[in-house]
Amino acid sequence: MENALNRIKALYLYAGREEEPAPVLYVAIFRIIKHAIENNDIPAGSQLPSTRQLAKELQVSRSTIVQVYDLLKIGNLIESRPGSGYQVKKIGFKAAEADNPNEAPVRYPALSEKGKAFLSSIPFLEVTTDEEVAFRPGLPPLDIFPVNQWKILNNLYWRHVKNDELGYMGSSGTDQLRETLAGYLNYTRKIKCDPKQIFIASGSLQSIYVIGNILLNPGECVAHENPTFPNILSICKGLRAKVRVVPIDDEGLRVNALSLPGEMPPKIVHTVPSCHYPTGKRMSLARRMELIQWASEHNSVIIENDYEHEINNYSDFIPSIYSLDKQQRTFLLGTFNRLLHPSIRVGYMVAPPNYVDAIEAILRYLHRFVPYSKQLILSQFIEKNYIYSHIRNLIEVAEKRKAFFCKTFEENFSGHYHLHDTGTRSLHLLAELNEHTPDQKLIRYFRRKGIIAHAYSKTFVGAESRNGLIIGYGCVNESEIKRKIQKMKKCFLDFRKNEI
Repeated sequence: MENALNRIKALYLYAGREEEPAPVLYVAIFRIIKHAIENNDIPAGSQLPSTRQLAKELQVSRSTIVQVYDLLKIGNLIESRPGSGYQVKKIGFKAAEADNPNEAPVRYPALSEKGKAFLSSIPFLEVTTDEEVAFRPGLPPLDIFPVNQWKILNNLYWRHVKNDELGYMGSSGTDQLRETLAGYLNYTRKIKCDPKQIFIASGSLQSIYVIGNILLNPGECVAHENPTFPNILSICKGLRAKVRVVPIDDEGLRVNALSLPGEMPPKIVHTVPSCHYPTGKRMSLARRMELIQWASEHNSVIIENDYEHEINNYSDFIPSIYSLDKQQRTFLLGTFNRLLHPSIRVGYMVAPPNYVDAIEAILRYLHRFVPYSKQLILSQFIEKNYIYSHIRNLIEVAEKRKAFFCKTFEENFSGHYHLHDTGTRSLHLLAELNEHTPDQKLIRYFRRKGIIAHAYSKTFVGAESRNGLIIGYGCVNESEIKRKIQKMKKCFLDFRKNEI
């Protein structure tokens, strides 16, 4: 509201520059605000000041501002909500028009081939920005995050911050967090690495993009499991890589399917060994060793995407591919976005020593750094062992919610869905449809009704595809789970009736 008020006031003070003065005051003010909204100077969703407040600031009568707001409502530029005042509505953004209609259209340089590739890969992205959290996959129990502990660490940081800590920092991450993570990885995964091999990023997608940029030329091959994260496919297409999909079995990625007669082997193999997405299958130790051997024989690198390692491997520990790979041709990716909360936007990559310099170089161009304060607070959060208490609590709460979710889901959807449960701990479940229902259309219908899930079919590449829902159960409590599943059932039955 303050920004909108200041913008209107500033424009009003310079209103005398208009070439065609308005005949009456309220029309002049209306034109100023209308122009500001149409030019996105006052963005959609902005809260406008009350009529009384704006009248006082512009030193005009309140009735004048009432007339202005009435005109803006008639023009469909603003809306009034009971108890919320006036808000700017979303309107189409108009492109600039030529002063002379007879002039030739403005020409711009064409997009690069990479630019076109990333633009065309957008449909594969799986991005949810909805306010609703039930039942979004990958969300931890947000309501149990130790906010007070984080707040104390945050206050301590700002109380003792030094001037030089407010300047530019290294793109690769702070020394303190990298050293802390080296110890953390040694303790939680038996991974030994130099802190300089650890790079701080905003998440796994950024890390994969960096790896692709330092290793892939257009047309070179990347292999990934089928099914897998849609976002991985999106990045590969944007980098103009050739994608090779590899089936999985009960032991994980089928290594014997990586090589095809007459074709170059994949330069990169992306895998999710601790808990395959979305089936939840876990790669066996024997299969991990087989993959390492294959990569060595074919001069390939492995991306080990361990997005929920702390949850998947809390018990029945299997060594990571990175720790087993004696030739050091494996990149390990991890994230705190699924362990703490997504808004923290902190992930990390452990790179083989041979690629450290190239990653250091490219990060100087791709991004500056994750905020210094956030890195130091996270480092303290780990060093003080808060994270280990949180992990135990998270797993306990998630297990209870999973049991309740499965019971309630079966009661409501028995005969329609089959819930997969491999026994591997995760923050999502796969519910495969027992009948032909187009899951992507169903997902869109659910979203309109305030229920979030991801489509199973969207994780497949090629002819093989199955219908189902990928559902996150950990982000809401039991009473909300019950309420949302009941609503979900009603929506599902309505959808089927209309589809049939």
